[in-house]
Formats: sequence, structure tokens, C-alpha cells
Amino acid sequence: MLRNRFALCVVLLAATAAAQDTVPVSIGERQLFLDDHGISKIDGLQRTLHQPEKRGAVIKPNQPWETTLQTRCAPVWDEQAKRYKLWLITSTPAPGVAGTTYAESVDGVNWTKPILRQWKYQDSLENNFVAVEPDSAWPANAMENVVYDPDDADPQRRFKGFLGAFGRQPIVSPDGIHWNKLDVPVLPSSDESNLSYDRQSRSFIATLKTSGPFGRSHGIWTSKDFQTWTNTGVLIHADEEDQRLAKANILKRLADDQFQQPRYNDPADYNADIYNIGVFRYEGLYVAMPAVYHATGKIPIGNTDGFHLVQLRSSRNLQTWQHVGDRKTFIGPSPVKGGAFDLTQLLPPSAPIVRDDELWFYYTGIKYRAEPAQPESGGIGAICLAVLRRDGFVSLDAGDEPGTLLTKPFVLAGTTLHVNVDARAGELGVTVLGEDGQAVAVAEPVTGNQLHTALRWKSGNLNSVKGKSVSLQLSLRKAQLYSFWSE
Repeated sequence: MLRNRFALCVVLLAATAAAQDTVPVSIGERQLFLDDHGISKIDGLQRTLHQPEKRGAVIKPNQPWETTLQTRCAPVWDEQAKRYKLWLITSTPAPGVAGTTYAESVDGVNWTKPILRQWKYQDSLENNFVAVEPDSAWPANAMENVVYDPDDADPQRRFKGFLGAFGRQPIVSPDGIHWNKLDVPVLPSSDESNLSYDRQSRSFIATLKTSGPFGRSHGIWTSKDFQTWTNTGVLIHADEEDQRLAKANILKRLADDQFQQPRYNDPADYNADIYNIGVFRYEGLYVAMPAVYHATGKIPIGNTDGFHLVQLRSSRNLQTWQHVGDRKTFIGPSPVKGGAFDLTQLLPPSAPIVRDDELWFYYTGIKYRAEPAQPESGGIGAICLAVLRRDGFVSLDAGDEPGTLLTKPFVLAGTTLHVNVDARAGELGVTVLGEDGQAVAVAEPVTGNQLHTALRWKSGNLNSVKGKSVSLQLSLRKAQLYSFWSE
């Protein structure tokens, strides 16, 4: 029945495929389903947003100078040193004393904190604080964002970052430990920002905190050389729908005692804004991870109490953005029982790191926002890890009834097609259509959990259509499709 329906769909949709404009697809670039780009028609398939699997806190406050650890970076792999490097915003037991510390790891799970002797804490240099200027103090000594640029011809500039918690001074380093300021203007930002490097376009993407219609918002700035920056004019902010959902999310949390409850609660103060947002290039699109802050009530001295939920947005041009998964939570809080840190405040990294067939997200998890009457021991905030299947943000799913996807035409750059699909309970069928809408190749059905399998052909092959416009007709039954690509 599946194959008969599949053949019928090919006949009915062939004319549609031939009429579509060709979509540019680079060789090896995975085609995901966070939006409708490259899709001509979907029938009987459902989009599903997937959450990464939490692995718990991997960098905890375990030194005398640490109470809360946070990060606004992704670990970078230093090929020369053969280890991951990560920079942490570190609060100390001393009131008003904070800075940036450094940690490193060979496997990304077990982290060490080498003694750097760069900055004095309580008259001692025996710590892992990083200091651009040894005599600086918080907030001037904050180093919130660091990226690695392997394409810079000058090895002294391959690590790049921002200095300062208010305003962002571009800085560079040969190793991520010893830093120098660049003689360039300071970028405007209040106390939150994020930074990533888009290696495909060789450009840097910064999100800088400003104000918006409902509070915290973030502008997007870009640079090709890390010296001259352009404000794109884009402002990522919360909207009226976020306010409506915030009330529902707050009430849901208040009714569930397995989660950390806010200390202050006043419906008059309920609000949603964008606390921080990481924007990164992933395959053919840009992905944003906004930490949506849900304010629950004013703190008598200070800010507001509340909590964060991390969502997803996507864009093809850094200009127009759309919500992914109907604003459902991508990374949310852990239950109170279990010893987790990510109970209340969750701040995203600048990007995940690709580890074989997985995406690793290192994010900030903090137990509370308004300090409880009896604070817990063992630290307040830590760096947590969550792991997602590669390309696993969104899948197209079919149940017992088959569903079909017809792509827009694209120029086939290679001679093999690969798919990332979970078909352990069913199967995936693929037919390649030529410019005339006729089938030029039919694949053997794909079964099992396949993260990067190359299609085998039951009839035809791709040799005759390499460099020509083709469309794909994909049919699923009891399967989840994450991506496809050509090589």
C-alpha cells in the first residue's frame, strides 16, 4: 500500500515540482526542516520540536573563590593544544568581586581549572581568573564572549572576544589565556551579549542587549574583520503573544511543586522579555536560542524574581526570524529533587559544538534568582550539558498512515544522497524526479535509526542528473526525518 500511494503522489506532484524555482543547495549542506525553505508540499507529516537530553552539571563551583559559574560562550577546540577551552563568568564569596575564569578539557566532560596567576583574589594569584588588565575589577574585567577563528592569518588573533560587562571592547589572543585590546570603538551593550563565528561567510555575529517594547531586547551586529562592526537594524524582542504565553507558563509552574518556585509572585508584574540570545550558523540557516525571561514579581531591593525558558528561532538571512516549534521550550528547568543546578535561570551558549553525530549544548544553570531565606550550600550556578541528535532540532513525522514531502527543485551537486532518519518502526522511501517531473531514480526503502546513511538505488542512479535540477519525493511511515543532503 505504501509503495502504491507513493507512486500515485509522484504522478500527481510531478508537474508542481517542475514549476518551482530552483533552490540553491551546496554540496554536503544538510537540509533541515525548521522552516519551509526548499519545501514544495507536505502531506500527512507533522513537525516535532525535540529537546536535548540533559547530562547534568559538568563544571561546578568547587574552588574557594567560586559561588556561581556562568557562560555565554561555546567551548572551542584548540587543535594545537588538543583540548576544549571555555570561559566562565565567576561570582565569588566576596561582595561585589567577580570576573572571568578559564577551564579546559580533553573530552568535553571532565574539566580542569589551571592556575593562571593573572589576577589577584584576596591577595593571591593562585587561581584561574583571566585578566586583560591585572588591576581591573568588575564590571570592567568581564569577558563574556569568546570565539575561535582558525581562518585569521595572524595566529596572535585567532581567539577573539569582548571585554566589559557594559559596552563591548573587542580583544584578541593567541591562546585564549593572554589577551590584548584592539584599538577600535567599543560596541554599545548593557549587561548581556553573545557572540559566534560563521565560518561559511567568515563573519562574526554579536547580539547586544538593548531595550525593546517589553523590556530586554537584543540587536544583531556583524563584522568581517572583528574591527569594523555593522548594526543590522534587527531587534529581537518579545511580543504580545509572548506576554500571553508567559502568564500561562507562570501559572503552570506555580501549580507544579516539582519545580523551584519563585519567592516573589505578583500577577501585576508578569512579563516576558529576551534576557540573552545566542545566534549561530548551522548548515544552511541561522538558529537563535532566546532565553525568554518570565518575570513573576518585584524583589524589594533589586530587580525581579522569575525564571527562564530557552526557545528556538530560525532565519535564512539574519533579517527575518520565525519561531520554531510554536514557541515551545527547547531547554527548560530540571525538577528540584535530584541535585540539579538548572532549576530557575537558564542561559544559552553562543552555539552548540558538533561531536560526531551529536550536538552538545553547554548552558548556564542557576538554582534561583531571588535568594531564598536559607540559601543552599554547594554553589548556586554551574555549567550544564545537554545533548541533541545531530540535525535533531525538528523532525517531520509520520505514523501508521504514510506522509509525503516534495522538495522544491535544486541543482544536484553530488552523486550520492544521504538521509538522517529514525525509521526503526517503519521506513522511508525516496524517489528522485528530473526536470520534467519524471522519476530518474528510486531508492531502496530505508529502515532503522540512520544518522547519515547513503541511499542505495533500486532503479536508476544520480550520475545522469548531477549538475541538473532535481526534486525529491520522500514518503514516510512510522518514521521521523531530520535532514537530507548530497555529496
